[in-house]
Amino acid sequence: MSADIAGPAVASAPASGPLQAQDVRLAYPRSQTEVLHGVSVSIEPEAMTAIIGPNACGKSTLLKTFGRILQAHEGHTTLGGRPVREYGAKEFARLVGMLPQSATAPAGITVADLVSRGRYPHQGLMRQWSGRDEAAVAEAMERTGTREIAGRPVASLSGGQRQRVWIAMVLAQQTEILLLDEPTTFLDLTHQIDVLELCRELVDGYGTTIVAVLHDLNQAGRYADRIVAMRDGQLVASGTPAEVITAETVKAVFDLDCRIIPDPEAGTPLVVPKAGAHSGPVDRTAAP
Repeated sequence: MSADIAGPAVASAPASGPLQAQDVRLAYPRSQTEVLHGVSVSIEPEAMTAIIGPNACGKSTLLKTFGRILQAHEGHTTLGGRPVREYGAKEFARLVGMLPQSATAPAGITVADLVSRGRYPHQGLMRQWSGRDEAAVAEAMERTGTREIAGRPVASLSGGQRQRVWIAMVLAQQTEILLLDEPTTFLDLTHQIDVLELCRELVDGYGTTIVAVLHDLNQAGRYADRIVAMRDGQLVASGTPAEVITAETVKAVFDLDCRIIPDPEAGTPLVVPKAGAHSGPVDRTAAP
């Protein structure tokens, strides 16, 4: 697809918000190949934003610029109007929590011990473990439904339970913003829904701002308040699920022909691929 991609809900200049990307361009040092091409987007506070798009389109890269893991070589990523690179590591970690893909727990660590590590940004030479830290850990486990498994080794848990524990650890940081990189990957459907329902509880019940990279369009449409659609390192569309999940945008982003119908359960946009919507040429001479 050419560099001048556009969709029917093309994003305008960023408005005020806790997190903003402003004309962000980024290339990985070793390859020098630019993977983000002038991306500008603002994250709505106290809402869940899903970043969607094909593999290798820059979704996780954009999330990592928000999380200060990667730094743009042009443009700015800001938090509260201040470039994220200007924050100290602990200062930033008290404001933004990030859960990367495929997080790995130390061998033998228990749920309670792992969640307690979320309090690291609040520790220092003059600030040791306190009742406030204990309360933050207890609250994080309560909100994620992990208190009953506090004494169990993380390695003994199911995929869905482990993901809840990792989210509890991030919540123990007591940040207002959570960045989740593919939080449902490698989970079965039941556990995917479990994690997404938890995200909604955090937004609706606690006013948490969540930015999550998701692969499933229908899950994004059902659980997110805002959707950012990307392709080839560019922003294609940004808006509500109804604004972004259209047949035209799905075609522009995924090269997929589809119909959009209301989800019979939630009323949100539901993507129904057309028969043969993205099938390649068939080799009819091949053996069955």
